Amino acid sequence: MDSSKKLFGQRLKELRKSKHYTQEQLAELVGMDTQNLCKMENGNHFPQFRNLYKIANILGVEIKDLFEYEHLDSKDHLVEKITKYIENAKEKDLKFIYKIIQNLMERDK
Repeated sequence: MDSSKKLFGQRLKELRKSKHYTQEQLAELVGMDTQNLCKMENGNHFPQFRNLYKIANILGVEIKDLFEYEHLDSKDHLVEKITKYIENAKEKDLKFIYKIIQNLMERDK
C-alpha cells in the first residue's frame, strides 16, 4: 500500500472525526458512496480533485491541511526528527523544550 495514501487516509479520518461526521454523513455531503470514502480512509484510494476540494470545504480546512500528516509518522521517525532538532537547537530553545517535556511528564503522573 502506498504510504502517502495511507497517511492521507489517516488524516482524512482524523479531520472527519474532529468535525463529528460519520463516514456516511461526509460521503453524502461530498456526493460519493460511503464505500469510496471508506477506501480513502483505509489508504486504498485517493480522491479526485473535485472531491478533494469538496472534502476540504465541508471540513472547513484548506486543501493543504488534508496533507499535513507529519504528526501521524511512526514513533521511530518522530524520535529521529526530534533528535535532529534537539542536536541543532540553541541553548535557550533547549531550555524551553525541557520545560515543555517536564510539564508533560508531571501532567501524566
